[in-house]
Amino acid sequence: MASQKFDQIDLQILAELQKNGRMTNVELAQMVGLTAPPCLRRVRALEESGVIRSYHADLDAAKLGYGITVFAMVSLRSQAEADLKAFEDYVGKLPEVRECYMLNGEIDFLLKVVARDLQSFQSFLTAHLTSAPNVTSVKTSLTIRTAKQLAGIPVET
Repeated sequence: MASQKFDQIDLQILAELQKNGRMTNVELAQMVGLTAPPCLRRVRALEESGVIRSYHADLDAAKLGYGITVFAMVSLRSQAEADLKAFEDYVGKLPEVRECYMLNGEIDFLLKVVARDLQSFQSFLTAHLTSAPNVTSVKTSLTIRTAKQLAGIPVET
């Protein structure tokens, strides 16, 4: 997959929006040294090309009652494409699963799961993960603390 070429202003726009997606176009334009209309055109082009995928609020899980985060390593019986896709579709419908990555190697999928407490996670695990079609094993690791959590990617300007 080839990456697009971006000029210095595009990279500045991306870096600033990644820090604060709620700033106004006028504020952004001032920060990157443009007037508002060309800045807005650049932002729209970045959105339309799919480089900017979305804008969202970063919520504090614990303050909303989700006290634990667990990583689940899932192995499937079959790695046929249809079975992989079926599992992805299945976990895509589970709101507790916040991230899902297909891996190369011993484990097929790594899931980031949030739960209110250990009891609710245990219920989720038995009702939704270990009993899911094609799942042969689920190994879990409960997080103790988060040492680093950054949204987005490094943007070099």
